[in-house]
Amino acid sequence: MINFNQYKALTFDCYGTLIDWENGILGALKPLLLAHNTDLTDLDDDRILELFAEFEAELEKGNYIKYREVLKRVVEKFGERFGFEPTVKELNSIADSIQHWLPFPDTVEALKTLKQKFQLVIISNVDDDLFAFSAKHLEVEFDQIITAEQAKSYKPSLNNFRLAIERIDLPLEQILHVAASVYHDIVTAKSLGLSTVWVNRRAEKKGSKTTESALSQPDLEVPDLKTLAALSSQHCFDGDLYL
Repeated sequence: MINFNQYKALTFDCYGTLIDWENGILGALKPLLLAHNTDLTDLDDDRILELFAEFEAELEKGNYIKYREVLKRVVEKFGERFGFEPTVKELNSIADSIQHWLPFPDTVEALKTLKQKFQLVIISNVDDDLFAFSAKHLEVEFDQIITAEQAKSYKPSLNNFRLAIERIDLPLEQILHVAASVYHDIVTAKSLGLSTVWVNRRAEKKGSKTTESALSQPDLEVPDLKTLAALSSQHCFDGDLYL
């Protein structure tokens, strides 16, 4: 059972939860790969995203570097994998494209609804200046913004969540974490004692990982933020999952 009345703050992952990062990444990477005559016949969108996630996770595990640098090195790794040397412009292509990444269609109205009842907080694996671009698209004022640049670490590090909890300054039972990534967010937030909502935007997509919810055991699963906003207006939600 999840009772929304017990929470005073909702913490959000940004990219993949609020902002459509998949289309943003593909919009930057696919033209780059094609420009270097990369054969995309056996490299579908899901595989490109899998490689991006693999390269990104590897780079974020080492000593902290800014996210813009992480993205540059991701492009370098694509070049190494497919046999080309990116130009300086291409190295910056993903980071430079973030300013154009748009929210999911349900995001803005849901945030405005949730803002009437809760503090809204961002916990994102990004640089301050890059999130500032996205903040303009989200159209609400967040009570706290915690970035990887501030934490000097990347989720799933406990450090990012601890920094957020410290700044929010509320008991854990009054904070609800909302995210699309089981790996980066749900497992870590649960380990710290936070309640969690898994925004499973890929639930209806071919090849989506249907076992993730069972493995992470979020307190609630929703397909989008519109559903979360609607449920939050009710006194409580009976059941572990929204189906």
